[in-house]
Amino acid sequence: MATEKQRTAAKKNVKKAISAATSKKTISHLPAETRSALGKQGAAVAQRRRTGSKGPKTRAELYEEAKKRDLPGRSKMGRDELERALARR
Repeated sequence: MATEKQRTAAKKNVKKAISAATSKKTISHLPAETRSALGKQGAAVAQRRRTGSKGPKTRAELYEEAKKRDLPGRSKMGRDELERALARR
């Protein structure tokens, strides 16, 4: 039989584990809008891989291209924003 001290420690550990699990930054804890956007982005990457697109695919590659073209605000842009900005220039 467990002592009172052991039961208290066990309860504390369970509460700590529950709080850690709920505070994790996993996709399931993101807002639906964000999850949807991530899914669409992933599908677009998969489509480019299937079709064998020759253009830049990653944010890093797009960023390097923007750097070469001296695109203002590039460091704060995401992958899609970089792609659109490069298409406009």
